[in-house]
Amino acid sequence: MEKSFITGSWQQTRAFSPAVITKGDQTIVWVAGHTGAVTEDGSSLAGDFDAQFTETFRNIEKTLVQSGCKLADIVTMTVFLIDARYTTRMTELRAKLFGDNFPASAAISVSGFARPEVMLEIQCVAVRP
Repeated sequence: MEKSFITGSWQQTRAFSPAVITKGDQTIVWVAGHTGAVTEDGSSLAGDFDAQFTETFRNIEKTLVQSGCKLADIVTMTVFLIDARYTTRMTELRAKLFGDNFPASAAISVSGFARPEVMLEIQCVAVRP
């Protein structure tokens, strides 16, 4: 198996890759947990679940593009939520994003994240066509 890494900027200081690509019979992209509490220009999205959801998937999509994938190539994801009450809203937003072809998924509530303003974190696996 051949393995390559997508290198980020700040991710290097936290000792993880935004994604790892494995190649064998197929190419699998293992995407590390992504968040979206801050926009690309540095604006805070603290307290705004919908905005953090959208920014999180923007960040995931950027990583996937570097891997030769798109959001539709995600086959499974784990969603970590700061509060289980956001599960229904997350499901509604995800349905709009993926249409009728949903990745396999788990939703897990957690007591907190490394950054207190984070409301959700998503890690996923994509298979490159």
